[in-house]
Amino acid sequence: MNFTAVFDTYNWDEIAEKILSKTSHDVEKALLNAGSGSLDDFMALISPAAKNYLDDMALLSNELTQKRFGKTVQMFAPIYLSNECQNICTYCGFSFDNKVNRLTLNETQMHQEFEAIKSLGFDSLLIVTGEANQTVDVDYFIAAIKIAKQYFANISIEVQPLEQADYERLHSEELYAVLVYQETYHREKYKTYHPKGKKSNFDYRLQTPDRIGSAGIHKIGLGALLGLEDWRTDSFFTALHLDYLEKKYWQTKFSISFPRIRPNESCFAPNVLMDEKDLAQLICAYRIFNENVELSLSTRESQSFRNHAFKIGITTMSAGSKTDPGGYSLNSHALEQFEIDDKRTPQQIARIIRNAGYEAVWKDWFVQMA
Repeated sequence: MNFTAVFDTYNWDEIAEKILSKTSHDVEKALLNAGSGSLDDFMALISPAAKNYLDDMALLSNELTQKRFGKTVQMFAPIYLSNECQNICTYCGFSFDNKVNRLTLNETQMHQEFEAIKSLGFDSLLIVTGEANQTVDVDYFIAAIKIAKQYFANISIEVQPLEQADYERLHSEELYAVLVYQETYHREKYKTYHPKGKKSNFDYRLQTPDRIGSAGIHKIGLGALLGLEDWRTDSFFTALHLDYLEKKYWQTKFSISFPRIRPNESCFAPNVLMDEKDLAQLICAYRIFNENVELSLSTRESQSFRNHAFKIGITTMSAGSKTDPGGYSLNSHALEQFEIDDKRTPQQIARIIRNAGYEAVWKDWFVQMA
C-alpha cells in the first residue's frame, strides 16, 4: 500500500468544512493534547478559531522545540544547478513556456559554485534543478553529488520525482535527504496548475515519498506551495502525509517546509492570500502536532519574520540564497525561480541567531554524530 490508498479515503471539501467548524473548545483541547499527533487536533490548531490563541501556541511551540532541538538553528544553502524544465507550471519562473535564458552548470562551473558557497561557511547543501529529464537525470545528479562531497558533509536534493531504483543509486552515493513538494493536494485543481509535462501526473508525484522511503534515504522533506489553494486544507493533507510516512518508514527523519508564492517570471498571483500571522500559526500548529519534525524556512520570507521564526518552531533556515544557476560565482544572469526577500548574508543571519541566545549550526546533527 502507498499513500494514495490513504489519501483517497478523504474528501477535500469535507476536510475544509471540518477545519472551519472547529471551536475555541477544540483549540483548547488541542493545546492540552500537545505532542499526541492527533490530526483532529491539528485541524483545530490551523482553524480560524485558533487565531485568538496564537500567543499560547507560540509559547508552547517554543517549549516543545527547545525540548527536542535545543536552542539551535541548522543553516543550509540551496544551489540551483539548472533552470531547464520540461514542465509547464503556471506559477513557476522555470516553466517551459517562459522563453528566457536557460543554463545547466557543467562540472567546472559546479566546482566554482561549491567553492563560493563553502567560503560562506556552509557545510550543508541543497541541490536544486528544474525538471528536465533528458538534461538533468540521475547520472547528472550522481556526478554533482560526487563533486559536492569534496566540499560539504551534508547533501540533499530537490529535483524531479524519480524511480525507487534511482533513489537507491543516490542513496549509495551517501545522499542525505530528498525534498519533494506536492504543490497542492487538491487533485482536481492540480491539473490546472500543471497542464503539460511529467509533473502533471498527480498520483506519480503523490507516491514519490513512498519510493524515497523504500529506497532507505535518511530524510524526506514535504510541503505544499502556499497560495495555490486553501492553505489550511493543503496543510492538513501535508500533515496526513507526514503521519502516514512516519508510521510506515519509522527509521526515516522528516522535514516540513513553508514555501509561499513569490514574484517570478510567470507573474502568477496567489489565489489564496496567506499573511505572516497565518504562517506563524501554521508553524506553531506543526510543532504542537509533532515535536520531532524539522521545520524549515527559506529566504522567501521577510527579514523581520525570519528574525523571530526560530523562536516559535523553525529549526532549519537557508541564508544568502541564490535561485539562479551560477548565482553565487558566475554572474550568469540566468532565470531565477523566484525572488528572495531576505537578502542578508549568512553571517548576518548567524549573528541574529546568536544575539537571540541560539546557536547557528552549519552541519547537520546526524552527520556530526556519524
